[in-house]
This record gives sequence, structure tokens and C-alpha cells, in this order.
Amino acid sequence: MARKGKKLRIFSALEVANICGVVNQTAINWIKSSHLKAFTTPGGQYRVYADDLRAFLESRGMRIPDEIIDLTEESVVNVLVVDDDREVNNLIREYVKRKLPQLTVLQAFDGFEAGKLLSENHIKVIILDIDLPGVDGYSLCRRIKEDANLDQPAVISISGLGDEDLEGRILADGADRHFPKPLEMEELLEAIRDFASGRR
Repeated sequence: MARKGKKLRIFSALEVANICGVVNQTAINWIKSSHLKAFTTPGGQYRVYADDLRAFLESRGMRIPDEIIDLTEESVVNVLVVDDDREVNNLIREYVKRKLPQLTVLQAFDGFEAGKLLSENHIKVIILDIDLPGVDGYSLCRRIKEDANLDQPAVISISGLGDEDLEGRILADGADRHFPKPLEMEELLEAIRDFASGRR
């Protein structure tokens, strides 16, 4: 959740209430009614990213505190690489870090670790190996896309499997792009750059 020189700020429902000058329950009601985007911690507490709080304040015509403006002006985009092949995972991470140093690249080597990082970080782009041990990559992609607590991340699927129907299936399950292995790194980088900048 790193920012340039700062940590990405996350607010509790109570902090949101104090900023907006309302009681805690009102902030919770905004979240429950999907007016204010939030995610839930493993302990069941609501948390709101600074970017989402600013968007909510702007949509309501409410004053945006200087603290929120400062926190949202230089947001760093997180990229999550999910692949159990450590060599490939490290290769992608180092390549993206070298070519796009403004992005923060996180790594997961199984589906459980991926879920934990997704719940704790503001992920914008996921590079997802379909053939993870013990995990159906198709269902994992669907869960990522259907989870309202996530920030609607772009999913770039990758696979070394030779199944002819694979690309069509994973795209139908919500993936935004698919690349076969061995990867064409420049093409992968271009897709990451597009999704990180909001171009679909």
C-alpha cells in the first residue's frame, strides 16, 4: 500500500463520520447502501480508501479537507502478480518495476495469499496464472470480478496450458486480457500500462 514517501491512507467508518460531521451510524449506512465505496477487514470492520472518500465527497458537493486532497494527488497503482512459478513471478515483477517504476508490484504464489493481498491493498491490475495449485483460475477470476469490496481491478490472465478453448473461457469469466506463456513481455507491459492508467 505504499505511496511516494507515504503509506496509502485508509479511513475507518468513525473517521469518515468525523470528517463529514455526522454520527458513525450514518457513515455505516452510506457504506451499506453502496453510496460510499468501502471494503471489510477480516475482523468485519469497514475501511475506506482516501480516493474513494474523496470521490464520495465530490459527488455530494461536500468540502474536501486538505488532508484528503494531499493523500489523493499522487496515488500509486498496485499491481498484483499471482503465479506459483517463482521464476516467472519474479521475472514479471522485476520487469514491471524496471519499466514502470511508478507502480507498486506485489506478489502472491497461491490463491490464499492472493486473496489476503487483495483484501489489504488497493489493487488495480492483477496478472493471474490460470493453473494455480489447488485453485480453479476461472472461478478465482469470477470471484475477483464479482467482489464488490474490491476496486474493480483489471485481470490479465496468463497460462502455459495448450487448451484451445482456454482464452475464450477465461475472458468469459471476466478476464480483460489473456497472454499465453512464454510471455511476450512488451505486450504484457503495454496491457499493464493501459489498465493502470484506466484505459480498457
